[in-house]
Amino acid sequence: MNNSNNSLLHHTPNPWALIPLGVFLLSYLVVSIIAGDFYKMPITVAFLFASIIAVVISKGGNLNNRIEQFCRGAANSNIMLMVLIFILAGAFAQTAKSMGAVDATVNLAMSVLPSNLLVTGIFIASCFISLSVGTSVGTIVALAPVAVGIAEKTGIPEAFMLGVVVSGAMFGDNLSFISDTTIVATRTQGCKMNDKFKVNIRISLPVAILTGIIYIIMGSGIDNLYEVTTIEWIKVIPYLVVLITAVLGVNVMIVLLSGILLSGIVGICTDSFDIWGWNASMGTGITNMGELIIVSFFAGGMLEMIRYNGGIDWIIMKLTSRIRSTKGAELSIAALVSFANLCTANNTIALIMSGPIAKDIADRFNVDPRRSASLLDIFSCFIQGIIPYGAQLLIAAGLSQISPLEIMQYLYYPYLLGIGALMAIAFNYPRKYTHSDF
Repeated sequence: MNNSNNSLLHHTPNPWALIPLGVFLLSYLVVSIIAGDFYKMPITVAFLFASIIAVVISKGGNLNNRIEQFCRGAANSNIMLMVLIFILAGAFAQTAKSMGAVDATVNLAMSVLPSNLLVTGIFIASCFISLSVGTSVGTIVALAPVAVGIAEKTGIPEAFMLGVVVSGAMFGDNLSFISDTTIVATRTQGCKMNDKFKVNIRISLPVAILTGIIYIIMGSGIDNLYEVTTIEWIKVIPYLVVLITAVLGVNVMIVLLSGILLSGIVGICTDSFDIWGWNASMGTGITNMGELIIVSFFAGGMLEMIRYNGGIDWIIMKLTSRIRSTKGAELSIAALVSFANLCTANNTIALIMSGPIAKDIADRFNVDPRRSASLLDIFSCFIQGIIPYGAQLLIAAGLSQISPLEIMQYLYYPYLLGIGALMAIAFNYPRKYTHSDF
């Protein structure tokens, strides 16, 4: 009898259970706005404050029981698997970078650009590189200096060229199999990466093609003045192997382990590093994922406490109170992750926070998990790609000493991606992965 009553209590919709989320938003978003710098307040510290409050106000019995409940949420199977994938992805990304794979990939992409389609070529190169390396920030860091140099030689506005690079970078961030956003979106929705990719590409590719056409029109008559050096084909192999095996549906652990092994072998064979340098690169890559891993644990624990006390049920009740169809549920999922991204300025963190809630909405209204994962990733990348206080625009602007607001007017791909995703919801596209509302 007591167990039954407790179970009902824990799942009764309760808006007060969301106080930890409010603490997080106040300590991170509001403090950052007041400070005028969205990196002034470390997101890990904001999550620490919110997690402490979540434990303090929980109804889960004595303090030891509440801490144990928090730990169960932090260490659930999805969180732990994501952490393992983050570790392997970090080790692979840094190893590949240390052995020169990023530079080789940039050089390869630039070498095949048509001389009369420079702007579109830069966009394609940015798409290809971000799809290969799985990070929009890494792509921007690699290509932005090239774009700025080309702008100086051709007279194209720097903001325009940087907008091209950021647009392409967000394409890969959304679709790459080794992107944090893909990992989190698929794990929280319970679907395979290659299945999510099949849904995602049907929405993203037409938008990318349209964006490319726009860049062809705007950049016609500008010649490619980039000086290509010798292409080191062998250094591109690890990226190609990771991309191909991931598309084929090979287990992500095996994919990343293969990438790490190949990158290490190529690096040693090309004298990019020795065995100890390889080890150091893997260690650095894993360490670089530390903040994301810590945030994953804090977010998992905090969300479990919110769920345990009825906060998740209250959000779902409010979001779904006027939903009468699968289409309405999809719009709610889009709004949920968009709001989370606006608050955190980090699409991966936004997905970690909103993913479990989106899963509950998707299950309740019969949304295909492949589609919910795709929508989550698309809308998180759409928002991340256009906010002036996000890492992507801040880094791009910082590399050229201009304002992020100047770049925003040229972000055609993110804007069109958001419009395209809304149209996909409105017209049930692609129909193979949607359920009829009638």
